Amino acid sequence: MVTVDKAIIAKYEKNGKHFEILVDPEIAYDLKDNKIVSLSRMLAVNIVFSDAKKGDRVSDNDILKAFGTNDIEKAAEMIVKHGEVQLTTDFKRKRIEEKKRQVAALISRFAINPQTRVPHPQDRILSVMEQAHAQIDPFKPAEQQMDDIVKLLKPIIPLSLEEITLFVQIPARYAGRAYGILKEFNIHQDKWLNDGSLAAKITLPAGLKEVIFKKLGALTEGNATIEEVKK
Repeated sequence: MVTVDKAIIAKYEKNGKHFEILVDPEIAYDLKDNKIVSLSRMLAVNIVFSDAKKGDRVSDNDILKAFGTNDIEKAAEMIVKHGEVQLTTDFKRKRIEEKKRQVAALISRFAINPQTRVPHPQDRILSVMEQAHAQIDPFKPAEQQMDDIVKLLKPIIPLSLEEITLFVQIPARYAGRAYGILKEFNIHQDKWLNDGSLAAKITLPAGLKEVIFKKLGALTEGNATIEEVKK
């Protein structure tokens, strides 16, 4: 568990109320990055504040209304995932650099130079990202940022990212959570069927096909229908 003096503030607004918690910056960042973390280790204290600096607490009733639970760890998870985490400048710079390297690695792996039909080295991609002043979101998955960065780099270096379209159908039981995964990619058709299931077409880099199969397969316990739409 992080000590109070080394913790940072995560804040969230809901129902006109302000919620703050004191968290470990490393663990909070990992949680925002959709990693599995220990919520008990993330929290400096098991308290939800309206103003952490003043020590003003939120009432149990307000916590229950906002988060549907009085479990502080569950409320803290929602505050971090959906709210703002006040990272220090040095910590944020470090995380942006790490995410930048992840994006560059993906581009080097999945995109090619259409003139030579071979990938650009990762260091070359990083160099051009600097030249293009690419803006990296430290909390957004690298896979979601790759397409925008490729578009930004194309005027500078020859770069091609092959894309595929998938038809996906998700049973009603998993549809709500699965939609969150589908939003990571380019949804160009979606329809909620009468039985509550979800049918959608998504476009994504060809190299991420295995990623979406694994994510949806794990979420739906193998009950998702995923088919590639032939051009």
